Amino acid sequence: MAGNIERQVDSVDYTAVAVPEGHRMNKGSLTMAWWAICSAMFWLVVSATLAMNFGTKNAIIGLLLSVVTYAVINGVIARYAIKTGLSVALFSRVLFGRSGAALATLIFFATAIYYSVFEGSVIAIAIHDYVSGLTLNQAYLLVVAYSVPLVFGSVQNWLDRLNGLLLPFYLAGLVAVVVMAVDTYGYSSAWLNMGPPSGPVESGWWNCFTYFMGVWILMMYTWDYARFGRQEDASFHAKVNFGLPFYIFTFLVNGLVGIFLAATIPTQGGLSEVSVVLAIVELMGIWGLIFVWVSQTRINTANFFMAASNMHAFFGRFGLSKIPYMVWTIVVGVVVYLLMLFDVFSYILQALAYQSIFVVAWVAIALAHISSPKYAQLFEGKVEFEQDRVTSFNPCGLTAWFFAAALGIAVLNFGSAALATFSAPLTFFSAFGAYWLLLNSAKRSWFVRASCG
Repeated sequence: MAGNIERQVDSVDYTAVAVPEGHRMNKGSLTMAWWAICSAMFWLVVSATLAMNFGTKNAIIGLLLSVVTYAVINGVIARYAIKTGLSVALFSRVLFGRSGAALATLIFFATAIYYSVFEGSVIAIAIHDYVSGLTLNQAYLLVVAYSVPLVFGSVQNWLDRLNGLLLPFYLAGLVAVVVMAVDTYGYSSAWLNMGPPSGPVESGWWNCFTYFMGVWILMMYTWDYARFGRQEDASFHAKVNFGLPFYIFTFLVNGLVGIFLAATIPTQGGLSEVSVVLAIVELMGIWGLIFVWVSQTRINTANFFMAASNMHAFFGRFGLSKIPYMVWTIVVGVVVYLLMLFDVFSYILQALAYQSIFVVAWVAIALAHISSPKYAQLFEGKVEFEQDRVTSFNPCGLTAWFFAAALGIAVLNFGSAALATFSAPLTFFSAFGAYWLLLNSAKRSWFVRASCG
């Protein structure tokens, strides 16, 4: 959504230490926990929106390129997270120092909160539309009230079971909504030819591909889930759980269903998560509401968990580490509810556009660090992440991060619309290149305090 999938076992707080091998999850349990991500209505709606704006063919090409890109990058990330057991928060200390890492956790938990607001609002609106007499604000409160307790437990002994139980219902619902749409409205191949009135946009596939770079926060999610994987399962997680099969289903299958539904089911107003959800509920009745609840509850277990865990890690940097994780889940719930009450969606979308640039740069720097042999040479294979050993500000990571982010934001805001589509790729390559070059000339004192040698 930095954080971690926290669990406290034998008084060990995994916001502060690497996950030991003895507390890792078996591959089935971690798979069920992680696949909560695959069921958001967002994946259906965004693909349909891209097809409407750029053409179905371009949307599919963009989806295929995103599937491959995400699978490759997350395969690398998953292997390293499993190898080290570090969270995004702990690894960010290596890259940016103690204080620099706080920005990574801030971006992570803020983004996870934003997505919690979006996906929670979708459930609330569906409930409000179906249940007469329930105000929208009451529906918001209901959603938050049941979502917060769901993430009191750990991923190892609760979220894996919950999401494993709900996954078949999501799959069945996805099939059912397609079947019922065809039964009610008939089948037409029009969904294969969606696009703007003027026809498919030339090179629109690039717009579709770069749009998905805006949700690279999933790379951070991957990191914090993967750290709970066992060493002997690293290949499975890299290739399957966080690899091609996951993204083929999450992006491509969901995307194709979304495009088909958008072309088949009439929706009121413009295409959005809300309009699609209301159309599904109208089509399927109570079963549609259950399908939406299953879909959005699964994804929001991940969003709420990442938000609370990262908030815990962030404020732990400022002397609040002794406040229990459960308290932070309640704080997240309060913040999410308040954001639902106030119409701040336009501001949130603007904030996400900027934050995505920082996230893309973070991913690039992480990949450069993992790929370069220089750090291992400096520290003879050891990873220095303890708070009392790392420097407050690491010039290597921070210089690369802010340089690339500033370049990306400049291109996003001050170039043409066509040039703006290159902001995320330019951010990625500039961050990777800058960090690689700086790391090659880095000194130990950049990473660890002088008194620690």
